[in-house]
Amino acid sequence: MELFLIIAVCSLITFGIRLIPFVLLRGREIPGFISYLGRYLPPAIMAVLIIYCLRSVSFTESPYGVPELFCAALCALLQIRMKNTILSIATATAAYMLLIRLL
Repeated sequence: MELFLIIAVCSLITFGIRLIPFVLLRGREIPGFISYLGRYLPPAIMAVLIIYCLRSVSFTESPYGVPELFCAALCALLQIRMKNTILSIATATAAYMLLIRLL
């Protein structure tokens, strides 16, 4: 019962936090700062994630970062072309697993 209550409280808090902006901004124009964040923050976060994922790749030792760079490019290309996040991530992950075994 205690576990159920913990999950219920966490769920309600999460739902409430996500609901607050809709309640506060209902019928109002979105502030410029929020629009700015919504426009520029997602690409910035993606850039940081790419750098974080490629930070330990050794470009001086075999396979010279080929699997990582190829699969990052493959994921980006599939996302741009197909606009399907699950397909992009799953395909790039499968390709990476295959390449690290073959190279």
